[in-house]
Amino acid sequence: MPRRVDVYFSLLSPWAHLGHAPFTELVAKHGLEVAWKPVQLGALFAETGGLPLGKRAVQRQRYRFVELQRWAAKRGRPLVLRPKHWPFEPDLADGCVLSLLEQGEDPAGFIGAALRAVWEEERDLTDRATLAELLTAAGHDAARTLAGAETPSTAAAYEANRAAAAAGSVFGSPAYVLDGEVFWGQDRLDLLDEALETGRPPYTADF
Repeated sequence: MPRRVDVYFSLLSPWAHLGHAPFTELVAKHGLEVAWKPVQLGALFAETGGLPLGKRAVQRQRYRFVELQRWAAKRGRPLVLRPKHWPFEPDLADGCVLSLLEQGEDPAGFIGAALRAVWEEERDLTDRATLAELLTAAGHDAARTLAGAETPSTAAAYEANRAAAAAGSVFGSPAYVLDGEVFWGQDRLDLLDEALETGRPPYTADF
C-alpha cells in the first residue's frame, strides 16, 4: 500500500509555493498517497502561538525576507517578495481546493497554478474570475467548484482541518505529516525524503 502524507497548507503561504514542485516530485518518486488539507492560518496561528507577519518582531520579518530570497534561488523559482494582492483573505481560494476534494478530483495542479498566480504573477485570488480561469486551465469545472467552495460542508471541512492540525502539533504552512511525524516547512522536504527512503519509525515528542 502507498504511504500517506497529510499536507497542511494555505494558498496564502509563500513557503507552500516554494515547496509545491519539490513535494510533487517526492509524491512521484515514492508513489505517495496525499491528503491535501487547506487550513485557515490566522486561526491556527492564534491557537498555536504564531503571529501574523506584521505583528512579528522586525528582526524576524527581515530574516523571513532574506530566507525567501535564498530559497527562491535554491529552488530555481521566480518569487515576487511583495505581491500586489498579498496578504489576502484565502478562504475562497482554499475552499476551492476543498471543493475539488469533495468532488473526488486531484487538486494538485490547481494548487500549483494558484500558488504561482500569487507569488509569480501577482494575481488576486479573492477574485472569482481569476479563480475560475485557474480552475478551468487545470481541467476542472469552475462554476461547480466555486459554488462548492462556499457551502457549509466546505466551511466545516476547513474548520476540521484546523482542529486536526492543532491536535497533530501542526502550527504553520506547509506542514507535511508522515505517520504522525510533522515536517514543518518546505526546507524539511529532504528529511521527509530520507524518512520515506529508510522506512524508519516516526520520531515523537515525549510529552
